[in-house]
Amino acid sequence: MSTNLHPMLNVAIKAARAAGAIINRAALDVESVRISQKQINDFVTEVDHASEKIIIETLLGAYPGHGILAEESGTSHGAKDSEFIWIIDPLDGTTNFIHGFPVYCVSIALAVRGKVEQAVIYDPTRNDLFTATKGRGAYLNERRIRVSKRTQLKESLISTGFPFRPGDNFKNYLNIMADVMQRTAGLRRPGAAALDLAYVAAGFTEGFFETGLSIWDVAAGSLLVTEAGGLVGNFTGEADFMEQRECLAGAPRIYGQLVPILSKYSKFASAGDKAAVRQAADALDVPVLADDAAPTPGDTLASAPAAEAGDKPAPAPF
Repeated sequence: MSTNLHPMLNVAIKAARAAGAIINRAALDVESVRISQKQINDFVTEVDHASEKIIIETLLGAYPGHGILAEESGTSHGAKDSEFIWIIDPLDGTTNFIHGFPVYCVSIALAVRGKVEQAVIYDPTRNDLFTATKGRGAYLNERRIRVSKRTQLKESLISTGFPFRPGDNFKNYLNIMADVMQRTAGLRRPGAAALDLAYVAAGFTEGFFETGLSIWDVAAGSLLVTEAGGLVGNFTGEADFMEQRECLAGAPRIYGQLVPILSKYSKFASAGDKAAVRQAADALDVPVLADDAAPTPGDTLASAPAAEAGDKPAPAPF
């Protein structure tokens, strides 16, 4: 760990690497890992729990007066009234992990009086460490990173997440994909939102969007993006997005081009936009982008329901 880093960031790095070591050991024999299901297609493993345990022990060992908000244990650890809250996703991309698909990470953020000030995202399969301190920039393995310099959406690679919960509106998401895919160089779904945000910060992709995300999915990555010169908000471009379960991030010029496309999907869209979206979704009876159903550049298909059935809102940490 570097002596030039903020002390709290150094502790978060120590915690993330300890969790990464647990994950890497388990990955050597992933078929023996015990798995349970929180809801359909939403899994948790003994590795998630072990990773979270070592993170919490490391953080509270250094800062016993701090609060904790963790994906698996919620707020049951740490001080309940602290201005310092650690927001933890011990294994983002659990489904990838249990299949041996090497795209997953540890995500740790520190919010101080409701604002994220420290962030660590650690990819144990590649030993990639993304870090950020508010006002000090974003780094990948101690190298300063910046968002992509591309300015045209048609040249951009955009990452996303697909719906997977019961009650998710799949037809709407097909409309979203149709609206975005035809305007970009490509759409990707790696399967770990925290890592998607880190990749935007590093300039590997130009943008990212997803609905249904919880605070621990986006807290660390959002600081990485902004410290790397990017923008983060909800689908209408408003910066106060952390608990709204929709996230859009990107290089500034790309972000600006995605907002008018995605705003129709937002739960904050106008009633007229929502009605048009519902009509488009109801009419969608064949796969979008099939040869006989390819949308034209003038099409404006979009939407996201105000609150998707099956979603359980994340507890408010602040």
